[in-house]
Amino acid sequence: MIDLNRIEKYRENNRIEAKKAAGGLPNSIWETYSSFANTLGGVILLGVTEDSEKQLQIFGLSDPEKLIKDFWDNINNSQKVSVNIISDKNVAVEDIEGKKIIVIAVPRAQRCDKPVYISGNPLSGTYRRNGEGDYKCSQEEVKAMLRDAAVRTQDMLVLGNMRLDVFDYDSVHRYRNRMKNYRPGHVWEELDDVDFLYKLGAVGRDDNGELHPTAAGLLMFGYEYEIVKEYPDYFLDYQEQFDPDNRWTDRIVSSSGDWSGNIYDFYFRVFNKLKQSIKVPFKIENGVRIEDMPVHKALREAIANCLINADYYGKRGVVITQTNDNIKISNPGSFRIGIDEAKAGGVSDPRNTALMKMFNLIDIGERAGSGIPNIYSVWTRQNMTEPEITEAFEPERVTLSLRIKKIGDNKSAIKIVDKKSAINETNKQRIIEYLKDHISAGSLDIADYLGLKSSRTRDYLNELIAEDVVVSEGGNKNRKYKLKT
Repeated sequence: MIDLNRIEKYRENNRIEAKKAAGGLPNSIWETYSSFANTLGGVILLGVTEDSEKQLQIFGLSDPEKLIKDFWDNINNSQKVSVNIISDKNVAVEDIEGKKIIVIAVPRAQRCDKPVYISGNPLSGTYRRNGEGDYKCSQEEVKAMLRDAAVRTQDMLVLGNMRLDVFDYDSVHRYRNRMKNYRPGHVWEELDDVDFLYKLGAVGRDDNGELHPTAAGLLMFGYEYEIVKEYPDYFLDYQEQFDPDNRWTDRIVSSSGDWSGNIYDFYFRVFNKLKQSIKVPFKIENGVRIEDMPVHKALREAIANCLINADYYGKRGVVITQTNDNIKISNPGSFRIGIDEAKAGGVSDPRNTALMKMFNLIDIGERAGSGIPNIYSVWTRQNMTEPEITEAFEPERVTLSLRIKKIGDNKSAIKIVDKKSAINETNKQRIIEYLKDHISAGSLDIADYLGLKSSRTRDYLNELIAEDVVVSEGGNKNRKYKLKT
């Protein structure tokens, strides 16, 4: 991580801390140990100082072995620090031009070990790193770490103060119809709504055996005004920012009051917006037009990962923005594993496992920790700029940036379409989504859903039939439409 032979080129930052340690093991080392462990990890250099230009300089230690002994004695003292996450391989004495220094590599703590705190009190002794300094964590930050440390994820909580009328049952029925399309004949298909929600994990029993919503059920299917009773900072926000003269050209927010405001409906509203904008050529397989391309799958993964891993008790909510050349997907909460681990794949540690199960049952999301690597792989294959994941603190936040320009290409991958064409494509996409949520439907039902005349709706249906996306059954007044399987 550091070239010790060229130490003068480094400065203290969020991953490097230098301490002179001329008078022995400095007490401030434990604040830095806590801050590195609770943030991104880092390196503590003992016997190193900063000069007037803030560059690091070797000072040297007269008795490094004694400092190391003091370090081990203290780090294994539970009254000094809550947990020792350091091993022998993390501590070394280095000789630089005849001067000895100690290098202590502090790893990022596993979520089950957080918060790493000092002096026996997590509320007053938990630190994080910000730039080149350590800061004391707020109670909110400490509570967020404690929630993440739990074996049972936070969305499994049974909300004993809520009844089953918090659910938007239209959302539940859309989910059930979609699941029926993806998993026909599933053993839960004939259950009533409450039994289905119980099997799904959206409903649970309290200590008295009474049924109540779970946190996952509330988030997935609840009304927004019910959700904010449990999650006061809950907010879902999608913005299209195509015109620099306007803050946004289109927006979807959970608090608008004209839709449920839950994460199930938000997911599909946002995905359909992004899918219509991304310019990806279709292909033909066995004479059938394939609309769902790898980029679309990667976008599904990205949105689902955001919603599944958000800390809904956190600040600022979920925010997804789309510009002419970038999609940013941002959620409250820190990464529960290292970013490098997430990019490598094979490790899955979702913040909300019940929500993951719900999305998986309708064929959205990956269980094996392959979602992030798949996103990177698809973007590489499409010759687009590599995605970027950033993690911020104060407040905790993870942001995935997806550049949608080809490398070396000045043209955006966003479609440029005229207004009439955009309206037509939007309405056809809405019909497709409606039929995903309904096994079959008549033109009058679809027209009512679209808010259009039945004649115009039939025009769209005929176009979808010609495109081999929709099929019709029956004749005249009894004609029904459904997606082609």
